[in-house]
Amino acid sequence: MSIALVNRNVLLLNQNYEPLQICTARRAIVLLFQGKAEMIETADGLKLRTVTRSYPLPSVVRLWQYRRVPYKRIMLTRKNIMVRDDNRCQYCSSTKGPMTIDHVIPKKKGGDDSWENMVCACARCNNIKGDRTPEQAKMKLHRRPARPSFIRFIQRNISVADRWRPFLFMDTNGFAQS
Repeated sequence: MSIALVNRNVLLLNQNYEPLQICTARRAIVLLFQGKAEMIETADGLKLRTVTRSYPLPSVVRLWQYRRVPYKRIMLTRKNIMVRDDNRCQYCSSTKGPMTIDHVIPKKKGGDDSWENMVCACARCNNIKGDRTPEQAKMKLHRRPARPSFIRFIQRNISVADRWRPFLFMDTNGFAQS
């Protein structure tokens, strides 16, 4: 098997077509051969070849049995906050210059490390705001920070194959359907 082919991303769906995760083609192929999943979509004519057979490479697979999974949460990391905020300062809307993470309510004033209290900010705005709240610094947030949902995060921030769009509730332009 080609290393590049088996490391391709595959969308794994639960038995009820709910998106579970993005796994490697290698993992999806193992699930298919074990009889635990079925192939829903193939990857544009790509094939895995053995000595005697060739198999279509999966793009979307669905588990045969429903798996109960805990509520999926996006991890709180610097990178994910930047992605959530589109690398845009939440005070001046700039995308230029180095971006930092700002605590809306500073830690010294009881603020915590949470999705609802951390935003992307340019270095200039972060320095102007300092250890004050936005009201004290006379600065306004363009968007109230919130925890992103798992599906919304994937829809907005991961390069999604066209074959995945119907399973992620997206139209052909990449926008979430209402």
